[in-house]
Amino acid sequence: MINTFSTNGNLSGLDREKFQKEIAGKKTDLYILKNKQGMEVAVTNYGCAILSIMVPDKNGKYANVILGHDNIDNVINSPEPFLSTTIGRYGNRIAKGKFILQEEEYKLSVNNGSNSLHGGPTGFHTRIWDAIQIDQSTLQLSYLSADGEEGFPGNLEVTMTYRLEKNTNALFIEYRAKTDKPTIVNLTNHGFFNLAGITNPTPTVNNNIVTINADYYVPIDDVSIPTGEILKVENTPMDFRQPHTIGERIEEKDQQLINGNGYDHCFILNKTEMGELSLAATCIEPISCRSMEVYTTELGVQLYTGNWLNGFSGAHGATFPARSAICFEAQCIPDTPNKPHFPTATLLPGDEYQQITIYNFGIKE
Repeated sequence: MINTFSTNGNLSGLDREKFQKEIAGKKTDLYILKNKQGMEVAVTNYGCAILSIMVPDKNGKYANVILGHDNIDNVINSPEPFLSTTIGRYGNRIAKGKFILQEEEYKLSVNNGSNSLHGGPTGFHTRIWDAIQIDQSTLQLSYLSADGEEGFPGNLEVTMTYRLEKNTNALFIEYRAKTDKPTIVNLTNHGFFNLAGITNPTPTVNNNIVTINADYYVPIDDVSIPTGEILKVENTPMDFRQPHTIGERIEEKDQQLINGNGYDHCFILNKTEMGELSLAATCIEPISCRSMEVYTTELGVQLYTGNWLNGFSGAHGATFPARSAICFEAQCIPDTPNKPHFPTATLLPGDEYQQITIYNFGIKE
């Protein structure tokens, strides 16, 4: 654990001492990343949670545009356990908490009805990662997920890097993982964004103008498990190929919106080749004029509109009501291990899992 960079006087007003705790022999801490543009990101190594992202609006006023907490106890005990954390070993849902890999059935911990969600109740979001702040703008985190943890096979060595680009307000996230036994891997970041800035209460994202570079999406059943179909977005509320506000169609009596209690769906991104780094989505908050572009090497991105947020308190007294955040979770298709016709999420010994996702912040008036 190396943290030799000062956290004093950070824009987010976070106190390092409130994030320092020893749990089962491992220490948590606060890390502050900065770039030449004045962007600042605060992170803790508990679940790799992003605590704040400070970026300017059209008038140059800085605000925190991600939902988070201001002390480690609230991070650990958050009513939303995945609040802006890293997710693994498998992001999104696995039906009935089980799957078959190479003719062997594996049973996972379940934490979403009868399903496994985001790696289970003690997934990567609850783990204390080893952290090294390489320089003012780069933080490297690593974790060894033991064979059998939450039911997943294989010892999985994971390295994740948060890096701020020097000359643009872009947060670069890179994941790498290796295993000693066939396993499944689907890592993502569950950033809960609000480009207006968090406050009390944090406003809804209904006015956010969104585009998603996807001709197809994955429909879900009434417990949010993919039906196995991949359908066209055309003539549905899932069509964000042209800009639409979130609130424009979210209350329609569409069965998919009913099933998700709003948007909570995986979109299949338009790619010229698998693994290419390309634009997935854009989001604009029209009052502040803050914008965010999402780029990823992943095939899918999960759009989630904070449907289950319940108004709990976060950093500096901010509150987070329903639909006060928007998430773009870069990932493979949910429940892939139980859908053989979906692209595989299997990682074999000798291979390396790799992913790059970028959240690029700007101003669009």
